[in-house]
Parts: sequence; structure tokens; C-alpha cells
Amino acid sequence: MSQITVIEHLLYHQKESPMATGRFTRLLSEMILSGKIINQEVNKAGLVEILGLTGETNVQGEKVRKLDEFANHVLEHRLQRAGVLCALASEEKADLITIPKDYPQGDYILIFDPLDGSSNIDANVSIGTIFSIFRRTSPSHEPVTLADVLQRGAEQVAAGYMIYGSSTMLVYTTGNGVHGFTLDPSVGEFLLSHPDIRTPKFGKIYSANEGYWHYWDEATRKAITYFKNPDNERHQVYSSRYIGSLVADFHRNLLYGGIFLYPADKRDPKHPHGKLRLMCEANPLAMIVEQAGGLATDGINRILDIQPAELHQRVPLVIGSYDDVSRVREFMLRDAA
Repeated sequence: MSQITVIEHLLYHQKESPMATGRFTRLLSEMILSGKIINQEVNKAGLVEILGLTGETNVQGEKVRKLDEFANHVLEHRLQRAGVLCALASEEKADLITIPKDYPQGDYILIFDPLDGSSNIDANVSIGTIFSIFRRTSPSHEPVTLADVLQRGAEQVAAGYMIYGSSTMLVYTTGNGVHGFTLDPSVGEFLLSHPDIRTPKFGKIYSANEGYWHYWDEATRKAITYFKNPDNERHQVYSSRYIGSLVADFHRNLLYGGIFLYPADKRDPKHPHGKLRLMCEANPLAMIVEQAGGLATDGINRILDIQPAELHQRVPLVIGSYDDVSRVREFMLRDAA
């Protein structure tokens, strides 16, 4: 049976995907090549002394790991030169990354988390690269501004992630369904392995760090208790599965069905709205899950409707199967009444 590569798939569905222009295909090609380079380094990390910390701290106040720095450099270096972007934004950088004047430019904006789950790198846990793509809103001949970037997630033209685990996968959407591709190392190509992914309407898994139980509000506790209670309306106890790598937890639940929660908590006064980033984590995964039939909220409000006020804005995230996320929303609304 012939295998379909990700670029072949994109071109084949070009009529249904208005964003699948030649320039968009070039952008995706550069993302794929960057992912292959990062994957190669991840796979040999323990052999080339790229594990551990750099000794620096990023804009999020987190200690930077060597692989974080490497992944960010690869993406920034390759995408700045692709000729299709007018700006980039990285979880690792405080400010917007513009394209140097001597490089060709385009109208796309790329926002990315170069290596999600990096705190688990040294333990060989699955990690990934998450990305979000927008079109600028200002005229092409004008300098790009932060206002071009601070768009609602509903305005994304594409979103995806690459997960580096037992196999390496690319999962992405351009607004016409979600498709997964697995890297075949023998040919060096991402081949279609999961066409038209649909997440179950409800699942059997909940993912949350219950070590923070005492820092959660009452509605969040009630929601978790519901999933653990055999007398809930589904008459089933949900299994607890929490890796601590967002992209890995999300990917499992997308395929199997379930819900991931990272609510706001009161333990960290610096981040009263949660730890996860709206622009580079919540928005792209929300687009993917909605295209697969699921739902993503901040507990009550749809993630894709949130108007960002700053580049590194944080947001509570409840994401996964539609019925499960809706159930949490009911608990939140009751508590807010």
C-alpha cells in the first residue's frame, strides 16, 4: 500500500484547505524539517551531553534546559529564513521576534513552544513542539506590531504539534479536520498514520496534578471527585493519568478520550490565572481538539474566544472530550452563581 506524506496530503486537500498555498506549504515544510532535526537531537541527548540545565532562566521564570535552547535555536534559525513569516514568538523569548530586513518576508506569524514538557527531558519522558499560525492583520508594507500577534485563537489558520516519544508524530489542522503523521526513520518522512482523528465524545481518563488539590477552588475539586466517583452518571471511575508533559497528556487523551485540567490555583501569586500559556499552548491545542470534536475552556469560557492582552498571557485550561469538558463547565458555573 502506498504511503502518503504530510506534504502530499496537504497538496491533495488543497481545494478544501484555502490556507494550503505554496507559501503555507513552505512554512509547514520548514516546521517539519525543524522537527526532524530536534527529534534527532532528542534521540541521542544522553550521548552528546545536551541533557541538563544551561544555568539560565527564561522569560517564564523557568530554568532553561540545553535541549530547550537547542530546539528554540533550530526553529528560530530555520523559520526566520523561510521567506514566509513576518514575525515569530517563542515561549523562551520575552519579546516578539521579527524577521531581519535582509531576509524575505511573508504574511504569516508563527507562535511556538519549542520543547513542551522539558522538565521531564532527563527522565526520557515524551516531549514535543507545539505551534500556532496566524496571518498578520496589518498591511504587508507596514512594520509588524504586537497587535498583529495578539489575535483570538479562533483566528488561527493552522495549529499542530510534534511529539517525540516511542515514535515521532506530527498532528496538525488547517481548519478541516485533524490528521496525524508518523515519522518513518527508514525514509525520513512523516507518513499519514491517523487520518481524520476524532476524539471520543467522552472518555475514561482524567489528567490533573492532584498534588495541588488543596490549592484548587471548590468547583475544581468537585469536578475531580465526579470523575473518581463510581456513582457518577456514566457509572464508571475515570482512570488518573498525568505525565506532566502537556503535549503527551493531550495526545493520549485526544486518541483515547478523556480530559486534561490545569486550573488556576492560589499557591503562586505571580500566576493567579494558571501556568499554561494562552498563545503557544492553549490556543493551538484548543484548535486541534475542537477540529477533532472536543472542547477547550478556561473552566467556563471557550479558549478560542479569549482576546489576549499580552504575549505570554497565562490561562487555566480544561481540554478534551466534549462531554467531559462540558461537565466541568457545569461545576464551574454552579460555583460562580
